[in-house]
Amino acid sequence: MDYLEIVGTLVGLIYLYLEYKADVWLWLAGVVMPVIYIFVYYDAGLYADMMISLYYLAASLYGAICWLRHRKGRHSEAASSDNPQGISRTPRRVAVWLTGLVIILTLVIWWLLKTLTDSTVPLADGFTTALSIVAMWMLAKKYAEQWIVWIMADIGCSLLYIYKGLWFTSGLYALYAVIAVAGYRKWLRMIK
Repeated sequence: MDYLEIVGTLVGLIYLYLEYKADVWLWLAGVVMPVIYIFVYYDAGLYADMMISLYYLAASLYGAICWLRHRKGRHSEAASSDNPQGISRTPRRVAVWLTGLVIILTLVIWWLLKTLTDSTVPLADGFTTALSIVAMWMLAKKYAEQWIVWIMADIGCSLLYIYKGLWFTSGLYALYAVIAVAGYRKWLRMIK
């Protein structure tokens, strides 16, 4: 599976670059990357990450639709001449709701992994998966704080993948965390 992990890492770098640029083409990479990682994660016994790859496929289609609608001017409440990308801050009530969702998803995924699989890292796998589910939805909505959630998920995933011996993927997620800091700053500038 090493060759698949390397290819997935390369597609992931392309995805990250396109996300940083707020380029709609990120969603194409967002379809290819999870297909690759379904196999990588299954082989490593990271079942929640494997299942989230299926979510990423669906979320990438949803995100592409949202972004293309915005691009055509149909969904532009956050768009202005200063912020043509339509990026906005996460409303406080949404942030509270999403925090609760991360907690609930973490507990549900942990319980499922603990009772239905032979996962050796059910809580860590559940937590990073819950963060990733929420961050992907926030990305589709173009909330700048999605980068903060990604930073937490990326650091957690990087450590988890080191533990599982997925060195290329761990390096990719460490790089994701570093670039997510720059992405957050860039998106905040795009809002202004």
